[in-house]
Amino acid sequence: MNALEYFNARLNATISPMDYLRSMKMNPEKYFLLDVRNGPKNLRNIIIKDANVIPEQELKNHLDEIPKDKEIIVYCWDVWCNTAAKVAKFLLENGYNVKELTGGITAWKEMNFPVSKSTYNDNVTNNCGC
Repeated sequence: MNALEYFNARLNATISPMDYLRSMKMNPEKYFLLDVRNGPKNLRNIIIKDANVIPEQELKNHLDEIPKDKEIIVYCWDVWCNTAAKVAKFLLENGYNVKELTGGITAWKEMNFPVSKSTYNDNVTNNCGC
């Protein structure tokens, strides 16, 4: 793969927080935002506003909650975490249209974009799995 192919693939597989926010405002019905973070619940209590929470550890049991007719935007902790990439790969293998939100919730919060409290109740272990 040459540099041009790499950057084309990267742009096709990811979306920046700014691009997602702009696109979501223009066409909110197109997207399904998915928080897939594992780890301690007290650290996952803040989510991107209107995100759907299904931790990676529970994903296989909740596939029926993820629409196949929308573009799925997955995110995890930050650029160092690969949980969202693992989930994106799994969902793509199962027929979903998926992109990863670049920088995860860390980049989102750094830009002071809207967040909310999570009300999702789960049994996720404290192991992040990144």
